Amino acid sequence: YSQYQRMLSTLSQCEFSMGKTLLVYDMNLREMENYEKIYKDIGKHEKIIAAAHEKISECKKQILQAKRIRKNRQEYDALAKVIQHHPDRHETLKQLEALGKELQNLSHIKENVEDKLELRRKQFHVLLSTIHELQQTLENDEKLSEAEESQETQMEAEAKQ
Repeated sequence: YSQYQRMLSTLSQCEFSMGKTLLVYDMNLREMENYEKIYKDIGKHEKIIAAAHEKISECKKQILQAKRIRKNRQEYDALAKVIQHHPDRHETLKQLEALGKELQNLSHIKENVEDKLELRRKQFHVLLSTIHELQQTLENDEKLSEAEESQETQMEAEAKQ
């Protein structure tokens, strides 16, 4: 009977070990399934992370392009303000034409003034020549008068003698 009891006890221990081993085996299977799920989730997350990195780089490119567009718009606005301060081409051409006519008119006036100035120079030259001739004539007349007076004085002195 005691051997029977020992055998039952051993059998019971074997069954217990077997049950325990089965439970450990089931647990290991469930853990492997859990690890596979986690691995798949990690793979999905890695894909999501990679997609996020790609989206981030696209967004950076879009930001750079938006900055370029903004810079171009600012330059355009600045140029537009400068252009707004200037008259349009049609008006500028009218002003240029008016200034050209005015320049032509002023050129004619300048020519007229230069002609008058040349005439006045010639007249002044004639006047100076006339004055010079008149001075020479007066000097000659004075010399003649002095010569005549000298002769008269000599004649009177001779007549007194």
